Parts: sequence; structure tokens; C-alpha cells
Amino acid sequence: MNDATTPIGDPLAVTRNWLEKAVIGLNLCPFAKAVYVKQQVRFVLSDASTPEALLEELIEELVLLRDTPAEQIDTTLIIHPEVLTDFLEYNDFLENADAAVETLDLQGILQVASFHPQYQFAGAAPDDVSNYTNRAPYPILHLLREDSVERAVAAFPDPDVIIERNIETLDKLGVDGWNKLLAGDKPH
Repeated sequence: MNDATTPIGDPLAVTRNWLEKAVIGLNLCPFAKAVYVKQQVRFVLSDASTPEALLEELIEELVLLRDTPAEQIDTTLIIHPEVLTDFLEYNDFLENADAAVETLDLQGILQVASFHPQYQFAGAAPDDVSNYTNRAPYPILHLLREDSVERAVAAFPDPDVIIERNIETLDKLGVDGWNKLLAGDKPH
């Protein structure tokens, strides 16, 4: 599996594999394991085929997350394999996601984070391994509660270390190691 091919299999299962092996397994997000093991992560497989349909679904999920106690759903992953598969289009759509948060008067309450198979940080080369901190098998809109993020960051002595550690981890792993990890092989 790499960013040039589409993953094979059920998008929910492939996303869970990525979350378990990469995000949690490599400890890319030290806050993910707790909500995952408590089954407080909602996985939504979108059948949207247009950005407009995805935006409608995003709004529904923002309202659901707002209205549901964190003990039941702390965070939501909207996996949308049929729309915004081009990273630049996806990146442009994030303005609409932020506008939806604002329209619903949820700024400071909920936020939308981004994951994409072709994710590329500004100023980074497309093949830079640091991009893999935000690469997922499918485009994903990650809905987060601001208070959960603040609690997690407050519990971590130096959150800036997370970014540095992630880059070191991915540098050691390399792209081949990343692909082997997600394929189920042990990276060297």
C-alpha cells in the first residue's frame, strides 16, 4: 500500500488497521490509544461522491458530536473514499469544514483535523517521510473536541516533543518501513 495506489479491502477495516498500527502502534498521537480502547472513536464511512454531499454529512456529524457526551463519542473519523481524493481539492475543502464549525457556532468546542493519502506539509517535498504523520489510507476528516485536546495536551509535559519524536520515528522507519507496517510485515 502506498500513496500511488488505492488500498484493497473494506475502508473501515483498512482505516482501523492504520489507526492501530501507525497512529497508536508508532505512538504518533499519544492521546489516541485511550479513546480507542474505550471505544469512544466513531468511524463513519461516507458514501458522498461530491464535496457538497460530504459537507452535509460533516455538518450532521458535527451536530451529533456536539450533542453526544464525550464518554460515548469523544472523536469522529469521517472516511470519504469517493470524494476529495486529490489532495489540493481536499485541502481547499478544509476551508468549508472550518466554515461549518463557525456557522454552527462550534469554534472553541469542536475542530476538524485532516488526514489524506497524499498529505503534504507546506514546504515539504511530496516524498518527505514527515508527511506520513498526516497520511492515511483514505481521505479523513477527524472531528475533535477542543476540551479533550486541551486536557490531553495539559497532561503531556511538552507537546512540541511529539512532533519531533514523530519525525524521528518516521525517519528511522522510512517509506518502505511504513508500507510494510501497514501491510502487516515487520519493518526492519
